[in-house]
Amino acid sequence: MLPTSCLCTQLRRASRGVTRLYDDALAPVGLGGAQFSLLRHVHRLGQPSISLLAEAMGLDRSTLGRNVRVLEEQGLVQLGEGRDLRAREVRLTEAGLQRIAQALPLWEQAQREVTAQLGEGRRAELMKLLEQLA
Repeated sequence: MLPTSCLCTQLRRASRGVTRLYDDALAPVGLGGAQFSLLRHVHRLGQPSISLLAEAMGLDRSTLGRNVRVLEEQGLVQLGEGRDLRAREVRLTEAGLQRIAQALPLWEQAQREVTAQLGEGRRAELMKLLEQLA
């Protein structure tokens, strides 16, 4: 790769490398890192509306909708009517809960690998910096 002083380019390169690591780790259970993240967000939020889920994940509604449809086709989530009839809620299915349980140890191993590459102190520092940038 060509050296660069562009922060955007470096962040995108790093993001692709880290995404590849997580995607490879989660591949045995048929998930990518983005799909696992979506499932985990739904699990942590309960039965979030599409809007709440999009906000929590930092995605626009149309991108999130496409990602939710993929998981819905796999039987991992269901879309249903929300408390407010104008809002749709995302619910985990039993298969979705099982897939999270299968994927969690693989995700944890990927976390350990990235932490080992950086060291705990630099990992914590990076998390703070990324939070500021987000």
